[in-house]
Amino acid sequence: MPMDTTAEISKALPYLRRYARALTGSQTSGDNYAAATLEAILADRSLLGATSGVKTDLFSTFHGIWSSAGAPMEEENDAMRQAAQRHLARLTPNTREALLLHTVEEFSMDEISEIMGIDRGEVSELVGLARQEMADAVSGKIMIIEDESIIAMDLESLVGEMGHRVTGIARTHTEAVALAGQEMPDLILADIQLADNSSGIDAVNEVMRDLGKRPVIFITAFPERLLSGARNEPAFLIAKPYTQEQVRSAVSQAMFFSSTEPLSA
Repeated sequence: MPMDTTAEISKALPYLRRYARALTGSQTSGDNYAAATLEAILADRSLLGATSGVKTDLFSTFHGIWSSAGAPMEEENDAMRQAAQRHLARLTPNTREALLLHTVEEFSMDEISEIMGIDRGEVSELVGLARQEMADAVSGKIMIIEDESIIAMDLESLVGEMGHRVTGIARTHTEAVALAGQEMPDLILADIQLADNSSGIDAVNEVMRDLGKRPVIFITAFPERLLSGARNEPAFLIAKPYTQEQVRSAVSQAMFFSSTEPLSA
């Protein structure tokens, strides 16, 4: 494989991991799909060049595997994960995929058409339908851990518009633990670096030890650092600066799932 192609695959791989994790709700399952994608490309180099670019080739190969496997989640005896499976079964096929590709991964409609193997008009229909279905599917209580006031207020407004209720905003590790103890959230939105220089990951891990599994979306200016696949990392991750659509899509996806392992700071 040419060195420039290898470099392009390496550059795109963290974002394939992010996408696969968001679909499965799990770092382990998502990373396994990403690994299977690389193995498929190594076994059949003709998969490279099938679309307009190496990144779209990578995502297109993933979709072939994902679709043939029936888009399953991990098998776990977990009540929240079983509830997620029931919710997901009611969604129109391919809507989540199209929405994530467009809003979080920022592919164009034409690129998504290549990746999913459907025409551009169908992509547009799926994205529109996804927005409606995800908005109607699940609502709940969300805790925000964010030390920048403007960002915190923006997140509070966004999730409120989606029909969720914000339990409160914490700026530090200590505030986050105290806030979670006052009212149990259904989902946590957390920055990585907090006002007291503490870790948002550490704060979330302590909350989860006390309250049990919860969906968590981490927000960071350096997403690639938490998409290495080399340690416990987030299943849901968006980058700063984010768009409103990215937040809406990530929150809608994450509300279906429970978090899994504690993360490493």
